Amino acid sequence: MKSEKKNIEVRCPACGRETLLLKKPLYEGFTRVGEELSCTLCGHVFSGEESVESVERSGPEIFSDDDRPAEVEIFGEEDAPAFCRQCEHYVVNPFMQWCAFHKQKVEATDTCRDFRRAEKNEP
Repeated sequence: MKSEKKNIEVRCPACGRETLLLKKPLYEGFTRVGEELSCTLCGHVFSGEESVESVERSGPEIFSDDDRPAEVEIFGEEDAPAFCRQCEHYVVNPFMQWCAFHKQKVEATDTCRDFRRAEKNEP
C-alpha cells in the first residue's frame, strides 16, 4: 500500500535550518490514526502540528493573471471525434462490442461515415 506524503517548508528546531516537513500517515492495522511530522534533513520528529514553525516566503510577484494562457478547448460538441462508443448504434455486451447499423463487431474507438451521436441520458 502506498503511503500519502506531503511536504511543507518549515524551520527545524533541532538543526535550525529551513527544510521540508515530511507528513507520513500512521496506521493501526487498516485504520488511520494520525500523522507523523518530521524534518527531512535531520529526521527530528515534531510533537504535533502546533510545534511546527512555518517559513513564509514573500518574494516578488513575477507573473500576473494577464500572463496566464487562455483556457483552450480542444473539441467543441460538434467537433468531437465520431467514435463508435458515442454512436446511437453502438451496443456493448459482456462478450463483444457491436454496431447495430452495420451488424458487425466494432471497437469503441472505431469510426464510420454513418455515425449518429447518441443522446445523453441525464437524470
